[in-house]
Amino acid sequence: MKLAFIVDPLDSIKINKDSSYAMISEASTRGHAIHVLEQHDIALIDDQVICNARSLRLKSASQYDPQWYETGQVETLPLTAFDTVLMRKDPPFDLEYVYSTYLLELAETQGALVINSPRGIRDHNEKLAITKFPQFIAPTLVTSRATLIREFIAIHRIVILKPLDGMGGTSIFQVSESDPNLSVILETMTQHETRTIMAQRYIPEIALGDKRILVIDGKAAPYALARIPKPGETRGNLAAGGTGKTQLLSARDQEIVASIGPELVRNGLMFVGLDVIGDYLTEINVTSPTGIQEIAKQSGFDAAAMMIDSIEVMVSKRKQADRRI
Repeated sequence: MKLAFIVDPLDSIKINKDSSYAMISEASTRGHAIHVLEQHDIALIDDQVICNARSLRLKSASQYDPQWYETGQVETLPLTAFDTVLMRKDPPFDLEYVYSTYLLELAETQGALVINSPRGIRDHNEKLAITKFPQFIAPTLVTSRATLIREFIAIHRIVILKPLDGMGGTSIFQVSESDPNLSVILETMTQHETRTIMAQRYIPEIALGDKRILVIDGKAAPYALARIPKPGETRGNLAAGGTGKTQLLSARDQEIVASIGPELVRNGLMFVGLDVIGDYLTEINVTSPTGIQEIAKQSGFDAAAMMIDSIEVMVSKRKQADRRI
C-alpha cells in the first residue's frame, strides 16, 4: 500500500509516545510505502485536490535521536494517488482544520480513502458528540448562560466545566456553589455569556482514572489506558500530569463500545478514542486520538497493528470492488 500521513512537523513528534509514529512504524515494517505531509501542503488546483508530500523512511527507533527519519524530495501528487490518507493533525480544531476537512471531503468524491472521514470529524465535536448517546453520559448542560450553569451547580453540587474546543485537559474547572471564584470562572469561560461551554456532574470515579478506550473500525482494543490524576488534581490527562495505567475493559466499557461502535463506522470514524470515567462516557475523540504506545508498553497489545490490519482489509475490499466495475 501507499499511505499518506497528514501530521504535525516531524521534528515535533515524540516517537516514544506518538500514536501516528506507531502506525507509521508498523506500516513501514510491513513494507508499505509511507509519505508525509502537513496540513498546509493540501491544495485545490483547478478541479483536483493535490498535496506536496515527501516519502519517509525510518532511520532510528531511539527517542533520543532527533533524526529518526529520512525524507525524499517533495512530490506534487493527487490525494487519489494514495491507497489511504490518514488525517493525524493534532488539534486545535480551528478554521484551518475545518478548511482542510472541506478539501479532504472533496478528495473523497474524487476517489481518495480518507481516515477519519472529514465529514465525520467535522460533525463530531469531541465534547458534544457524547450527547448523541444520552444513556451513557452523566447529567450534562451545554450553554453560555451563567444563570443556567449556576442552577445546574445548585442541583449537582460539584460540577466540571469545560470548553468545547479544548484538548489535553486545558481550561477545565471543578466548581461548586461555594467556590469564591465562581463568578470570574464563568465570566472567563463563557466570555461574558458569548461562548458556549459544557457543564457535567462531577464523577468521583475520576480518582480511579479517566479511561481512554481505542476503537478501531467499530471494535475496541481489549485494554484501556486509565489516566490517573496526580494528587490534588481532577484531570487525568497525561498532558496535565496524569499517570497512565492499562486495564482490561469492564463490562460497562464493552457495552458502550458495542452500542457506539456501529454508529462510528457509519460516520466513517475508523480510529476513535472514547473517554470513560467510571460508567460514564465523557468524550469521543476523533481528530488525532492517542494512547497506542502506552497501551502496548504496559499490556503488550499492539493497537497500531490492529489499525494497519483494518486498513489493509479496507483497501483490499476497495480494490476488489474496483475490479468488478
